[in-house]
Amino acid sequence: MRARKVALALGIGAGLSAIGGQAFADAAYCPDLKRVVALAATQEKFASIAGQPREGNFRDTTVPLTDWRDCSLYGLRSYTCDSRAFATADAAEKALAGIVDEMRNCLGDGWIEDKSRSSPVYVVLQSAQIAASMTLSTDATDRKEHVVRLILFLRGR
Repeated sequence: MRARKVALALGIGAGLSAIGGQAFADAAYCPDLKRVVALAATQEKFASIAGQPREGNFRDTTVPLTDWRDCSLYGLRSYTCDSRAFATADAAEKALAGIVDEMRNCLGDGWIEDKSRSSPVYVVLQSAQIAASMTLSTDATDRKEHVVRLILFLRGR
């Protein structure tokens, strides 16, 4: 059963590995994202990629997304990363739409946008195969840089 969940999370079970074309090939972080999502389907969740402790309940992760920054875990049920910095909020908002497309191409049709909870600066994707959701939103850092923030979290117990 565990192997089936991992296969579905990766899109292999549904034959989705070929979906995405050029956008899939261009997303350098796709293999990392698939690995993190596959771990979400396991009993250990993100424990195997937990790194050094940070402030509060945050930990570094040993699997950061390629070309993303400040990737970390919050507890063992949430994974977060920030995109590269953008000069303006408008630029981050424009980048968000492209990143959402890349992520959906990477993860396949099993990840569906919840349009009732999404906006131009906040997108919710939910997995149809595993109890996981992802939010992608624009945000400003303490340095006043604009980023797209990814949070992958596990639903349920």
